[in-house]
Amino acid sequence: MAFQSVKLFSLELDGPEDAVYSSGEMISGVVILELNREIKVRALRVLGRGVAAAHWLENRRVGVNTVYNDYTSKITYFRKRRHLIRDNGELTVLSAGRHEYPFSFQLPEETLVTSFEGKHGSIRYWVKVKLHRPWATVKKIKKEFTVIEPIDINTPSLLAPQAGTKEKMARIWYRNCGQVSITAKIDRKGYTPGEVIPVFAEFDNSTSRSVVPRAYITQTQTFIARGTMKQKRAVVATLCGDIVGARHRETWHGRAIKIPPVGPSIQQCRIIKVEYMLRVCVDVPGTSKLSLELPLVMGTIPLHPFGSRTSSVSSQYSVNIEWLRMAIPEQPEPPPDYSAVVSDEEAVQSSTAVQPEEDLSGVLQRSLMAYVQEFRLRPPPVYSEVDPNPQPLTMRPRCMTC
Repeated sequence: MAFQSVKLFSLELDGPEDAVYSSGEMISGVVILELNREIKVRALRVLGRGVAAAHWLENRRVGVNTVYNDYTSKITYFRKRRHLIRDNGELTVLSAGRHEYPFSFQLPEETLVTSFEGKHGSIRYWVKVKLHRPWATVKKIKKEFTVIEPIDINTPSLLAPQAGTKEKMARIWYRNCGQVSITAKIDRKGYTPGEVIPVFAEFDNSTSRSVVPRAYITQTQTFIARGTMKQKRAVVATLCGDIVGARHRETWHGRAIKIPPVGPSIQQCRIIKVEYMLRVCVDVPGTSKLSLELPLVMGTIPLHPFGSRTSSVSSQYSVNIEWLRMAIPEQPEPPPDYSAVVSDEEAVQSSTAVQPEEDLSGVLQRSLMAYVQEFRLRPPPVYSEVDPNPQPLTMRPRCMTC
């Protein structure tokens, strides 16, 4: 085997391996070159790039032939270049041993887009190093890094309550079975992964059949290329309610659905979007389901403490009295027992698994014990050393040894 002149050619970025960057920050690192013998170098360059790309193929039959349509779109968010050894027409001689070349460049001040990997596209950021030598192939090293653009949910638009009402006439064949209606509300639009969304809803079943209310959070990935759109949907969390009998009504006083660890919303990219939705629906046997959609935004900056934001938030948007009447019921609904909500098998399995949208049957709601929305339930009584319910003096003390 021939004796190689380049023993080590590596790229190291400063900071931990899982470092996260945002617009305006500095990317720095070092290029390490270890040589077994003296070599001649034409150029050594460092390139930094950020690109969003969408791509998929579609085929159709034309007679006996198959025609493929290629849909591709690309957006470059930044492109930086640094010359560690500049190509000025002359070769640079490097002696045997270790050589280190530090570098740095700044990400654009303009808002970037969060890193993303999807089925039909991606948003990637990377640093690439190229070593050019005469009469030799170009050596390349590429290392990706993660960019997350912050989304602060403490803004008036994301703190505004979301509500809606929907109804439909249930029909089986050509016969009307009655009307089903949904009224649902959530206290805000913006949330962060790990939070619990209290769902306030009312289901009015005026049909002759029992219906099943459900709620689930969906993620929709949208890819756009050549004026054509491709979408991929997935259910990330579910909540199943009790059966509502015929001519009955059911009310949810803040039933909780927990947000699993998911990526933030992507809304600023022209070719790739990631959006979330809370769907509250009713399954009517024998006919299509009734579904009400409430938009969600997954942020990265969580909600500030209630006391520190009361004055600023209340001054930016008015509070609906009807909303408060429904949001804080006179008889708060206590949380159920853990064993009644989660089965033994589901407790062992990971709660972050993405499930297909069509398979919603048999999926139980997530744990309801991890989070209580701001003062939804009444606080416990004040501690006192005086027993509020003393035993009567005539009651004989029980012997503990009997």
